[in-house]
Amino acid sequence: MHSLPEWTDLRFFLELARAGTLSGASRRLDVEHTTVARRIDRLEQQLGTTLFDRSREGYELTEMGQALLPHAEAMEGAALAATEQLGGAEVAAAGVVRLGVPEVFGTRVVAPLLVKLFEDHPDLSIDLLALPRFANLANREADLGVMLDPPSTGRYMVTRLASFRFYLYAAPVYLAKHPPIRTHADLERHDFVDYVQDRLASRELSYLNELGFTPRRRLCCSGMTAQIEAASLGMGLMMAPPYAVPDDGRLVPVLPGFYAERSFWLAAPTDLYRLRRVKVVWDLLRDLADNNPKLWWHNGDMGRAA
Repeated sequence: MHSLPEWTDLRFFLELARAGTLSGASRRLDVEHTTVARRIDRLEQQLGTTLFDRSREGYELTEMGQALLPHAEAMEGAALAATEQLGGAEVAAAGVVRLGVPEVFGTRVVAPLLVKLFEDHPDLSIDLLALPRFANLANREADLGVMLDPPSTGRYMVTRLASFRFYLYAAPVYLAKHPPIRTHADLERHDFVDYVQDRLASRELSYLNELGFTPRRRLCCSGMTAQIEAASLGMGLMMAPPYAVPDDGRLVPVLPGFYAERSFWLAAPTDLYRLRRVKVVWDLLRDLADNNPKLWWHNGDMGRAA
């Protein structure tokens, strides 16, 4: 019978599985990369199996490594929960939570919520990953994340955060210089601002395809922040959810009856979801979604999608 591995070696295993390289794991663990390699070699010897395939590109889990992964994650979650409980954090959330959110949603919606959160939990810190893509929960880039595509495999807590709608907007200066837009057919004569099509973070962001024709994309950007600025300067029409549009008159609705509907999902690894600090942030986002309908759709829309 092989000897039981040490928990510290399993920590090295987890970080290497998430980072994919010795250098990436060493940065996460704040040790030399040779230490990571030595710990992994020792763990494989103890277990009598190969956990990683080595290549020039990095380290990839073998079938046995994949089998070990959920057990190591469960041990990590139990260790985190025990540390949190013994530290008295079951009442007041404490520690750091890494929250991955879309860039505009994070900047315009989530960041302002943190003022009250920090007042209620003075020992809590947030690493807000406001990205032009969606955080990778599989490699623990974030503790929880808001995304368009929920995880389909692995051990996660997942909930539909909100259904929302992308509407058409344009700058008054653009509308003044171009043909009027009275019907859907009029849109074919106009320019659009959109995402770079071969850099989409999700297929769900290809909402302009629902126009029914190939739009004339005058400017494509990798993120919505740049799209908003470009459309505000009159470079073309754009589609965006209400929460993303500045309330300063630079963009106004166009054909409010047309929209593309999508859903945000909230997800966290099951072991991290049990932690008080993660659950506090989870509940904050759920409360936000449930009680702020104006973020998601125009006032004239009938009801909220389930």
